[in-house]
Amino acid sequence: MAYEHLRVVRDEPINLRKKNRFPGFPKPADVKQHGANLQRNLTAVRQAPAEPGFDERRLLRINVVEGFRPDDLETIPGLTVVSQEGRSVALLFSSEAALTLVDQRLTVLARDGNVTYANLLLAIRGFDSWTPLDRTGSALAQLGLPDDASSIVDVELWPIDRADERARMTAAFEELLRRERIEQLDRLNQESLLMYKVRASLAQVDILLRYRDVRLVDLPPSFSFGLDSLRLDINELPLIEPVPENAPGVCVLDTGIAAGHPLLAPAVGETVNFVAPGEPATDTDGHGTRVAGLALYGGVIDLLPDQFAPQLRLFAGKVFSNDGQDQTHFVEKAVDEAVRYFNEQYRCKIFCLAYGDRNKIYDGKHIRGLAYTLDRLARELDVLFVVPTGNLLEDELPVDALQTYPRYLLESEFRLLDPATSINSLTVGGLAEFELDHQAQRFPEGIETSPIARRNQPSPFTRSGPSIAGALKPDFVAYGGNVALHHLRRNFVSQRLGVVSTSRNFADGRLFDDAPGTSFAAPQVAHLAATILRFIPGAPANTVRAVLGAHARIPGETEELLEEDDAGKLALSGFGRVDPKYLFESADQAVTLVGEDSIPSDHHHFYELLLPEDFWQGRKRAREISVALAYSPAVRTTRIGYRAVKLSFNVVEAENLEQLCAWFNSNRVAAAQKLAESTFANINATARSKGTLQCATWTYKQSKERRLFIVVTRKDEPWNPRPDLAEQYSLAVTFRDLANPEANLYVQVRQRMRQRDQARLRNVR
Repeated sequence: MAYEHLRVVRDEPINLRKKNRFPGFPKPADVKQHGANLQRNLTAVRQAPAEPGFDERRLLRINVVEGFRPDDLETIPGLTVVSQEGRSVALLFSSEAALTLVDQRLTVLARDGNVTYANLLLAIRGFDSWTPLDRTGSALAQLGLPDDASSIVDVELWPIDRADERARMTAAFEELLRRERIEQLDRLNQESLLMYKVRASLAQVDILLRYRDVRLVDLPPSFSFGLDSLRLDINELPLIEPVPENAPGVCVLDTGIAAGHPLLAPAVGETVNFVAPGEPATDTDGHGTRVAGLALYGGVIDLLPDQFAPQLRLFAGKVFSNDGQDQTHFVEKAVDEAVRYFNEQYRCKIFCLAYGDRNKIYDGKHIRGLAYTLDRLARELDVLFVVPTGNLLEDELPVDALQTYPRYLLESEFRLLDPATSINSLTVGGLAEFELDHQAQRFPEGIETSPIARRNQPSPFTRSGPSIAGALKPDFVAYGGNVALHHLRRNFVSQRLGVVSTSRNFADGRLFDDAPGTSFAAPQVAHLAATILRFIPGAPANTVRAVLGAHARIPGETEELLEEDDAGKLALSGFGRVDPKYLFESADQAVTLVGEDSIPSDHHHFYELLLPEDFWQGRKRAREISVALAYSPAVRTTRIGYRAVKLSFNVVEAENLEQLCAWFNSNRVAAAQKLAESTFANINATARSKGTLQCATWTYKQSKERRLFIVVTRKDEPWNPRPDLAEQYSLAVTFRDLANPEANLYVQVRQRMRQRDQARLRNVR
């Protein structure tokens, strides 16, 4: 029997988090020698020619001990932190007066071994400059300019906070462009992202690389959607009924859609062109139409031939041109405009961006560009983005892929593509669904081809995480296709191994086609996310994320493939594939609880899991408890601590709430011991807490009754501008009895929750 999901309610009291004392930084063995070395280092930097910028200050690179807070350097007058470019690298604007003051203090330190600001100076390991090589983006370094005489490049400036300085910087930079005859094509000005798109020669790019206010110069995005498709022909379709009036929306931001497709047309709300306003959002590439079919229906192939009954409203925003090579405008601006439009006009909450920037392979450093834009919009508008990890092209697959799969997928060159690093979005990797390619189906007794992956193993072209600071990515996996090796021709083939979806060529009688790619895994998760809103109307985006996370499991085939490589499992599969069986409604033997709350800085929240006796009693058998937490913190691109706020959770066994609160208030040893006992989850606290969607599953086999509590904890980054604001978050919890089909958990859990609520009311009176 199907039931509405229950609500999880926090227990009182709320407790302050007991902070650890900062241990300080180790001093150099010889303090005086340290001062002398730094002074020589600083003198060399000051003697180097100063780079031009909007004012006279130098851009100073300071190497510090890991864990040092760069903002502390601003206690020295004249030093202004620009960015933290690594755990031990800070960049500052410095006046000559500040450099003179630092030089004087270093003179005293070298002579006496102690001086004002000594704690800061002892944490510094060296001074340096930010060079043209530092400003050269990875794609530009690897590929060079397409045309030395005239190429389009993206130029990122330092996103300084002060509005007056930012205005002076942009004015000075635009004057530089005019003076050097560099054509400005577009500008993107966001809180923590300031970019220009320009057309420049090799000599002009060299000028940009030597300009102080430039953070990075790189090639623009490269979107490759030239996919070979298998055409499937269906002669008859059933009558498709219009979607219900109150149907939730799902919006595809892509190359447009073929809105007249008979399977899409009954659900289409509005399509808008944000690349060329006023022109139709027509899809002449086919990619957007494929994505739209999967976002609307989920697994299209499971509905063939006559099970199509759309329950969602479909919207489409054209945010890049059909060939995927429109480089004269920022896709970030088109996405921003599209999301605001569909959110304001139709309250659309779920957005699918099924592409990746091939020129931005994540290098383990900062999150920039589109990923930052999505993180900012997700928090500001309470919307959910679903994006793919990105793909390896066929010619990027190693020649020995059949032998080295899946190990090659974990290499650095196969990391995530922007915007897959977005921490507030859902990133989806690919799973192989089919194993027989076109050749193998035509000649079933032949052995000309061999699939690289088997069903429910990672797609051979999917990309791997993690994101910034080890944040777990991808979040989920879905069917994205497979690749086979042709032994005679020694090449890779993918016919009949892709994902089936709607075709833009429907007018020619080809209603469906297939293509491989994580681009077609992402919309399947977007479909599940939007469908949750049918059953939990008005749910925050974080609640949707948490419910999906609580129902995700790594497929058994992937578990077996990667065996004891836990890091590899997470890097390729994240929390796994979302199981839709109990996703939308609870059942007698599978109960889901959902809830939202907000937590102040440096506090704990507690939730008791009101599990019935039947869950624990009886014969030895497997019982599962899954917990998922989701939040969307403010972010900043100039800090390695990208998240302003860090939430985490644990499941802890205690006799009662009072005992639990005592541990976390005063008995640090007992609390640490209980947290250690909680580490037998499938994903440990350290690994899961690095992201903003955190999930874990505990499996109990012994018949022993327990009182379990969820403990949610908040810590802030030092740079957080609003520590006074409570951070909103969502929880989802599932209980499943895996071996007792007669279990009746739902009614018992609901009854225990009612009893608790009644007791609370009596206490209030």
